[in-house]
Amino acid sequence: MASNYTGLGVQLMTTGEKAGLWGGYTNTNWEIIEQTAGGYLSQAITSTPTTLAVADGTSGDTNQVAHRVIEFTGSIGEATIVTIPLDVQQVYIIKNSSSGAYTVQFKYVTGSGGTVTWSATDKGYKILYAAADDVTNPNIIDIGMGDVTLAGTQTLTNKTLTSPKIGTDILDTGGNELMKITVTGSAENEFTMAAGASGNGPTLSSTGSSDTNIDININPGGTGVLKSGSAAVKIAGTETIFIPANGMYLPTTNPAEAASVETTATRPELKVLDFDPSTAQYSQFVIAMPKSWNLGTVTFQAFWSPSNTDTGNALIGLQGVGVANDDTSDIAFGTAVDVTDAGGGAAEDVLVSPVSGAVTIAGTPADDDFTYFQVYRNAAAGGDTFTGDVRLLGIKLFYTTDAANDA
Repeated sequence: MASNYTGLGVQLMTTGEKAGLWGGYTNTNWEIIEQTAGGYLSQAITSTPTTLAVADGTSGDTNQVAHRVIEFTGSIGEATIVTIPLDVQQVYIIKNSSSGAYTVQFKYVTGSGGTVTWSATDKGYKILYAAADDVTNPNIIDIGMGDVTLAGTQTLTNKTLTSPKIGTDILDTGGNELMKITVTGSAENEFTMAAGASGNGPTLSSTGSSDTNIDININPGGTGVLKSGSAAVKIAGTETIFIPANGMYLPTTNPAEAASVETTATRPELKVLDFDPSTAQYSQFVIAMPKSWNLGTVTFQAFWSPSNTDTGNALIGLQGVGVANDDTSDIAFGTAVDVTDAGGGAAEDVLVSPVSGAVTIAGTPADDDFTYFQVYRNAAAGGDTFTGDVRLLGIKLFYTTDAANDA
C-alpha cells in the first residue's frame, strides 16, 4: 500500500506497511522534522521563477521547502519570483543575499494569496509564515520581526529607543546631513534637553558627571553671526567705549589745551584738546569698567583733527591704572602704548588712527576698580613729525568681555 506525505515531505505510513523498514523511514522523517525546525539551505535564485521543491520522504538539500532558514544567493538580472507548493505550511527565516538591484518576491506557486517582496535594495532578513490557509489562494505573511536590519532602510513608528548610539551624523528625510557628531575622547559633559510645560519654553542645559560650572559653546562658522530669529545675539567678546575730548579733564602738570574750533557758523564745531608739537602734554579720563570686562589688556583708537596741512606722523599714547575700593589714587600709571597716525593734509579733517597695541592696566585690575586713563602726545619721540597741534576729538577704547552681563 502506498504511503502518504505531508506538504514538507514527511512520510505518513499506513498500518501494516513497510514491515521491517520502519527504522530507516522513521529516521528520515526525524531528519526532515529537524531541518524544518532549524535547518539551513543556501538556494541560488538565478532565474525566475525559482521553485523550491519538496522531495517526499527525503531529507537534505533536495527537500528545499523543509528548511527553516533559507538564504537566497546568486546574481539576478531581473525582478525574481521564488515559489513554494500550495500545501506547504511553515515558518521561514529568509535572507535575500542575491546580487543585483532587483526585487525578489516569495509566494505560493499559484493563486492570489498574500506574498512577501524584498525591495531592490533590501538585502536583509524576513520572518515569514506560509499559512497554507486556502486550497487555491493561500497566504504568505510577513510577521514583521525582520523589519529592522543592520543594512536595511526602515521606518520606525512608535518605538522607544533606550540609550541609542548614533554614528557620525544625523540625516534628514532627504538624506542630507542635518547634524554632524564629533567624538571627544574621555568626554564628561553633554547637552540635556527637557520639554517645557504649557506656558514654558523647552530647556537646553549643559550637564556633566563631575564639573559644576559648564559653559555652552556655540560657534558660528567663519564670519557667521549667532542669531535668534533674524536678530544677532549679543555675546561676550570685544566691546567699545568712546570718550569724547570734552569728557576728559586736564591734569595740573603739562595739561593739553581745551579749545573750540568753529568750522563755519551753524555747522559742526570741534570740541578738542590741543597737544603741542614740541612739549609732552596730557589729558585724563576715568571709567568704572564694566564687570563683564575680562580684566585683561585694552586697545584704543585716537580720533583727532590736524591744526594745519602737514602730513607728518603724530604719536598719540595711552596708559592706565586701576584703583580698588579703599586704595589710594596716588599710584603710577602703567606702561604707555603709542599709536602712529599721519596728518591728513587738511585742517579740520577728522582722522581716525589705527588700533593700538595692547595696553596693560597697572594696579592688578579687579571688578569695581576705578580706572584712570591718561592720554598724551609723545612729541619728543623721533617718530612724531607732525608740525602742528594734534587736536584730540576723543578716544575709542576697546576691551574684552567674558560674561553675558554686568550683574
